[in-house]
Amino acid sequence: MSDALQLVLEDTDGTQLETSCTRFAVIWQGKEVWVQAVGGQLLIGVDVEEGDTEYANLLLRPQATNLVSLELEMEPIEADDDDHVHGPDCNHDH
Repeated sequence: MSDALQLVLEDTDGTQLETSCTRFAVIWQGKEVWVQAVGGQLLIGVDVEEGDTEYANLLLRPQATNLVSLELEMEPIEADDDDHVHGPDCNHDH
């Protein structure tokens, strides 16, 4: 299974642009909300800022024919990897 995402972007006049990428972000309320496919799941995570002690990821998993499960994961930020901040682009196993 590929981690590539097929995107359809639509303007207010209905003009559509199709593209693909491995991840994308939407700027919402001043935060980057990152979306990427990771191992058959759709990972949705918000960027973290200095001083944050945890981050949140939403995991969207396919279930039956027309069902999905949605799970919120709150993870502590670990400052042990040379100030590496875990976020939506981090592919570490949880």
